[in-house]
Amino acid sequence: MDRFGGYRRVLREPVLRRVLPAALVSALGDGMALVAVAWLALQLAPPSQRGLWTGLAVAAYALPATVGAVLLGPLVRGLGGARLVAADATLRAVTLGAVAALGTAGLLRPAAYVALLAVSSLLHAWGGAGAYTLVAEVLPEEDRVTGNALLSTFALGSTVVGPALAGVLTALTDASTVIALDAASFAVLAAVCWPLRPGPAPEGAPDTGGLRVIMGYPQLRGLLAVTCVFFFLYGPVEVALPVHVADQLHGSARLLGTFWAVFGVGAIAGGLGAGLLRHSPLWTVVASIVVGWGLALLPAGLTDAAVPAMVGFGAGGLIYGPFTAICAALYQRTSPAALLSRVLAASNALTGPSAALGTLLGGPVVGLIGGRRTLLASALLTVALGVVVAAATVRPAPPGGNGSRPDPR
Repeated sequence: MDRFGGYRRVLREPVLRRVLPAALVSALGDGMALVAVAWLALQLAPPSQRGLWTGLAVAAYALPATVGAVLLGPLVRGLGGARLVAADATLRAVTLGAVAALGTAGLLRPAAYVALLAVSSLLHAWGGAGAYTLVAEVLPEEDRVTGNALLSTFALGSTVVGPALAGVLTALTDASTVIALDAASFAVLAAVCWPLRPGPAPEGAPDTGGLRVIMGYPQLRGLLAVTCVFFFLYGPVEVALPVHVADQLHGSARLLGTFWAVFGVGAIAGGLGAGLLRHSPLWTVVASIVVGWGLALLPAGLTDAAVPAMVGFGAGGLIYGPFTAICAALYQRTSPAALLSRVLAASNALTGPSAALGTLLGGPVVGLIGGRRTLLASALLTVALGVVVAAATVRPAPPGGNGSRPDPR
């Protein structure tokens, strides 16, 4: 059996053959923004308020997407996948282009900067939903995990390559120039997606929000709950690891960067491998990923040795890599086609803040019990979550609770 035939079929699909390269360019631009957004905030803010404005800028580049998923739903929920991607990319390109132009001209002020970043992110939950909706529109179910895997791997890869590239470009030019490149990357994606012929108009789609749809489907409720808890338990890791590296491992920022680089390389490999799992029971894969990530954290939580912890992070990245693609496939499989973009946008709006809340909680927890013990607590609770998910997926479903599709109205 040809294990990689699914990737060849996806790459031969005419729409995706055009969209995927543009999505890769856009993901790379977004990865560069991880550095450029914070660095420009540092340059704009008064010295005594750098922490405040940097935190606001980083939050503004992501969190308003949750607000946009709710408030802008009535305006965009009737759009197909390509149109949603194009609308989000256009808004990003225009607002980030304004940031770059004002910054280059020396006219940008911190408050205006944060406001423009917030506007730029308003449609991002819908844009992400549109990408996976487009996969479902143009691919048969057999190949959707593979299509999802390419999209999710672009995002994972961008967090490895993008920041490093942004660091080099910022040193050679400035942060405004890097943000201009981010804007240009979204302009490329918008230019590719707007001319695409819209998919068939959804017939008989009720006027209802994505969260209400999710609540009407047992499998979707469970998937959303598992993802939110999983991301929440991951959140403290982003606080605990730097403290652990500094206090217990007596390492530097370079060692911390190496940890995340190892994780990123593993995640890219795991994400590309998601297509090989397309015939596996997807809920079993979800449970295995949750348990596997928890186990991979244990070396960091149990020892003060860098090498075992780093091996664990690499293995954890490999294990986590397929998670987004598999979850997207479960949403695609279970949701009514006419409501898929709404469901995915609602999911995006809730899962992102879950990790942010976990990170916020991580601060006081690390202060109370230390970095290594916080990593251990996250590992053990994550393993427990995975065991619960595994137990729930093998339990016989009650009548009417097997993922049947009720009327979501």
